[in-house]
Amino acid sequence: MDLPVMPPVRPMLAKSVKGVPAPDSVDGGLSYEPKWDGFRCLVFRDGDEVQLASRSTKELTRYFPELVDAFRVELPDRVVVDGEIFLAIDGRLDFDSLSQRIHPATSRVEMLASTTPASFVAFDLLALGDESLMDEPFSVRRARLEEALAPASAPVHVTRTTTDPVEAEEWFGTFEGAGLDGIVAKALAKPYAPNGRAMLKIKHARTADVVVAGYRLHKASTAERPLLGSMLLGLYADDGALQHVGVAASFTEARRAELIDELAPLIVDASEHPWGKWQDADAQAGSRLPGGQSRWTGTKDLSFVTLAPTVVAEVGYEHMEGDRFRHTAQFKRWRPDREPASCTYEQLEEVARYDLAKILT
Repeated sequence: MDLPVMPPVRPMLAKSVKGVPAPDSVDGGLSYEPKWDGFRCLVFRDGDEVQLASRSTKELTRYFPELVDAFRVELPDRVVVDGEIFLAIDGRLDFDSLSQRIHPATSRVEMLASTTPASFVAFDLLALGDESLMDEPFSVRRARLEEALAPASAPVHVTRTTTDPVEAEEWFGTFEGAGLDGIVAKALAKPYAPNGRAMLKIKHARTADVVVAGYRLHKASTAERPLLGSMLLGLYADDGALQHVGVAASFTEARRAELIDELAPLIVDASEHPWGKWQDADAQAGSRLPGGQSRWTGTKDLSFVTLAPTVVAEVGYEHMEGDRFRHTAQFKRWRPDREPASCTYEQLEEVARYDLAKILT
């Protein structure tokens, strides 16, 4: 492989802001586009040679053979493209299904590539032919991207953009129904900045009242000074079962020590806990219990301290992936005024569905 931009390259990143920024807030104006919820991916193609690299520069090539084949047909002969690998089921992004593709068994990867093929949406162009475009402003890179990928067809797409903040606000409100994360704003006059937070991202922010049913120790915890790493959160389903919905973390070291003391009176034996079966390998295999291993955690110790499910906390979250928080939740405050039984899925905002095909058209 011999390209003007060679791997490894760390992609340009984004910093969070509240609300869609005005176009005149940045010199040269802004371009807005949907924020996709998949695997960030840089595609390097030099003839038949194709390499897919993740945000951390790890190779993704072996996990998406159907995309490698598609890139040899749909992309220019020599090109470097920044974009996102995504997987859609029933007109909506499905990150859980996408994550199953990161599997050590080639036979499993090939089976999933056939039954649930992934797609790719491009949103930046780093090189074309013998020319590096990284020093060009985004307005130029975007125009060249549209031109270079004009002949491309599914599963390769080019993300839509707008310079109208009103339209961006509309996208922010409706595209979530197709599983998208929010909106990204890019400065039209700025070059590509590898590993730099040169973009702006606007994500949905919500709160929920949840049951705190356990905690894990922090990696810096010691026997002499135990520190809380994360709280395990639950919501009650319609059948009355307490479902594990995610974790809350990001505490200061001092607060981690305080929480150990605050939660000590709530510690119960695992046999008395609704999630006590986490120690049962058969139970782990059949459900998403908080103590279970996965291909992401490997042999990492996921054991946790079981707490009586009697205290309620308010947490901030962005959106749901199925019946769980898609990302780590943020602890806001304790809610002594709320009964644990009132912490149900009914309190969560129901997002109106939106057809992903309308976004890709």
